[in-house]
Amino acid sequence: QVQLVESGGGLAQSGGSLRLSCAASGRTFNRYTMGWFRQAPGKERNFVAAISWGGGTTYYADSVKGRFTISRDNAKNTVYLQMNSLKSEDTAVYYCAAKRVSRSVGDGSSYDYWGQGTQVTVSS
Repeated sequence: QVQLVESGGGLAQSGGSLRLSCAASGRTFNRYTMGWFRQAPGKERNFVAAISWGGGTTYYADSVKGRFTISRDNAKNTVYLQMNSLKSEDTAVYYCAAKRVSRSVGDGSSYDYWGQGTQVTVSS
């Protein structure tokens, strides 16, 4: 069982930055591929970024490539999402998720555990 708790959301101006954190419980954190998803009001949940269990491979949605960076610290059981050059369209609730299987990282239905989410609001 893995419990995930996101933090770091809030209000930012367009062009600004925020860093999200996701703290995981359990001693097997380093066996999980970790992902970030987001859901804007009235829209479906979409893939943002993912990182392999060892941190050596990262994946990004085209909409955030070059602006967001996912990383992890397995010693701290934490995954991060550094968000730069924020745009109003980045406004959403951001969710952290974990999965044992490394395939299909963009498919939310393939993840085993989810956090409660953290709100990110970007003002233009």
